[in-house]
Amino acid sequence: MTTLPRAARQLGYAGLLPQALCAVYVIDGGKWQWTAQAIAFGYAALIFSFLGGVWWGIGLIREDAPRWIFGCAVMPSLLALAAYAPWIIGWEWPGPSLIAVGVLLTLSPLVDGLIGGMPWNWLSLRLQLSIGLGGLTTLIGIFALLG
Repeated sequence: MTTLPRAARQLGYAGLLPQALCAVYVIDGGKWQWTAQAIAFGYAALIFSFLGGVWWGIGLIREDAPRWIFGCAVMPSLLALAAYAPWIIGWEWPGPSLIAVGVLLTLSPLVDGLIGGMPWNWLSLRLQLSIGLGGLTTLIGIFALLG
């Protein structure tokens, strides 16, 4: 595949819009601030879990996939659940959890690189979207801690 389908790029970038909107509400600091933080966490955790599904699928369809891929594929869901736990037990939330998931999203393309053999255009889009969503999520987490 030399080029990605146009819809993949457009919908991928559109997937950044919910987090960008949440960032606007969090930075604004109005009555929707906490709700926007909670939505931002849920959205980031959902997308992070989705990436685990992508890695699982790669492991199933590629005979040359690394043996560790399935263990790695379940980690996003488990880490997202762990990041949700502080809310359940009444600890400080969502700032630290947003930052944790944001950093994990930003670093997630490293797994794609370790898997190897992925098309460069797909890796490029993954990197852009992961930096975008991870960066926005981390920013929201920082504002949650500050405000």
